[in-house]
Amino acid sequence: MEMNTIGSFLNRVKDSVEIQDDIEYKRVTIKTNHQGVKLRNKALGSTIGTKKQFKIKGGDFILSKIDARYGAFGIIPEDLDGAIITGNFWTYEVNTDMVDIEWFFYFTHSFDFMQICKESSTGTTHRKYLNEKIFLGHKIYLPNKSVQSEMVKKYKEASIKGNILDSEIQTQKQLISQLKQAILQEAIQGKLTQEWREQNPNTEPASKLLERIKAEKEQLIKDKKIRKEKPLPPITEDEIPFDIPESWSWCRLGSVSLYLNGKGFESSDFQKNKGIKCIKITNAGVGEVIPTDDTLPLNFKEKYSAYLVYENDIVIALTRPYIADGLKVSLCPKEYNESLLNQRVAVIKGLFVKNKYIYKYLRTNFVLKGYKDEFDSKGQQPNLKTEHITNLLFPLPPFEEQKAIVEKVETLMQKCNALEEEITQSEEHANMLMQSVLKEAFEG
Repeated sequence: MEMNTIGSFLNRVKDSVEIQDDIEYKRVTIKTNHQGVKLRNKALGSTIGTKKQFKIKGGDFILSKIDARYGAFGIIPEDLDGAIITGNFWTYEVNTDMVDIEWFFYFTHSFDFMQICKESSTGTTHRKYLNEKIFLGHKIYLPNKSVQSEMVKKYKEASIKGNILDSEIQTQKQLISQLKQAILQEAIQGKLTQEWREQNPNTEPASKLLERIKAEKEQLIKDKKIRKEKPLPPITEDEIPFDIPESWSWCRLGSVSLYLNGKGFESSDFQKNKGIKCIKITNAGVGEVIPTDDTLPLNFKEKYSAYLVYENDIVIALTRPYIADGLKVSLCPKEYNESLLNQRVAVIKGLFVKNKYIYKYLRTNFVLKGYKDEFDSKGQQPNLKTEHITNLLFPLPPFEEQKAIVEKVETLMQKCNALEEEITQSEEHANMLMQSVLKEAFEG
């Protein structure tokens, strides 16, 4: 096999076009991790800000000069012929006298091609762009077209088994996710602790617990430790979504917890590393507080003590509070104990109710679906207000049973996580196997 530069079979195409206000254009996006070229949207020229763009042609190779090192490239599908791109995307005509287009497609999925893209990207960490001269100057072993066709055939045959394996792994991951949700749902319906209730028949019912919580809130208001809240709406029979045990009670989440909105600190207040940690909207993740190095001056701890967050407080995002993976809610970790709460994030603290039980409840699809139904059907950007949280229907178990529920859920989740870890290892091995198959196929 001969060594050839990438530039010997990729020729840059620059088919510039001036955007006209009264014409509709197809715009594309290039997904990272080899997910290919997709239609981004269709837009009228009058809504497109950058007026000088470039037309693309089906069958050409396209890449993102910013994200090529993350696998943002692919062959343009025929249905995107004539779509437009900005200067951040580059297109190349493939010399099909030298290269079989399928061979090249599979080659771009190889470890070697990814390394070429990484080595061709220059600049600082967050400002790395593909250097075209370096990229096109890279040399690769290029067999003749008949050998390329044999390589493609060999890879396709081997990849059939890999695809079956990958499909099985994805199915297993989905089943684990469904199992976790089933555990949480059974937990908030009292099904996980049926045996516990039979063994503890004299436990104080949740109705008595509600009375104690009400008295505690009234005392806190009297002592001026919290403000008097607006009355919560009564619960109607039509709202009740499922049955719960007789010893439980339906209530509003706001009636058994304290709710705190974050403070709008000035952007000039923030610093890096030295100071007191702060939980911002960027820290609020699904099941985790994502660490950053944003801090506030040390004297703010005393000055804004009302906004301190403590370990195991429940942290929830108010702006865009959910993504496909779930609600952006988590328990404050130890490393963020006594941190300050910024705006667009809120904290929930249980009153005679285990924070961990409230957290498990908020992680259910029951809560997530309620919010999605509220916002997605209206086409609105999700922004939670206080009442979206305090008015949530909440199945309240007796206090002792809450502890039993949390222990049972955590035990079962540990088993699920162990299974998930095994599946992840299998997925990693499968990916390594496919890379080996790819390497072997392209070495002839």
